[in-house]
Amino acid sequence: QVQLVESGGGLVEAGASLRLSCTADKRSFSNYGMGWFRQAPGKERQFVASITFDVEATAYADSVKGRFTISRDIESRTVYLQMNSLKPEDTAVYYCAARWRRVVRNIGSVEYWGQGTQVTVSP
Repeated sequence: QVQLVESGGGLVEAGASLRLSCTADKRSFSNYGMGWFRQAPGKERQFVASITFDVEATAYADSVKGRFTISRDIESRTVYLQMNSLKPEDTAVYYCAARWRRVVRNIGSVEYWGQGTQVTVSP
């Protein structure tokens, strides 16, 4: 297993930027497909972004495409979610997710979850 710890959430106003970080406790971090999901109050957890473990291909939900960027740093065992032009509808708990040697794209594809970090965007 791998433990994931998110950080970087906070309260910002619309149009602001945040960068979320997810650190893994294993040196085999590069063998995990990584991603971000979010869950707003009263809603189901939804896919936000993913990055493959092998070729670092990225994918994004339509709602964040062009505003969010997922990236990773192997040395620091960290995956990032750079969030720009934040909107109130981006308000949610953001969860880091991982799967061994597979892309993270849907809830069912996730093997490991972080505890989540709250992002709140004021109008």
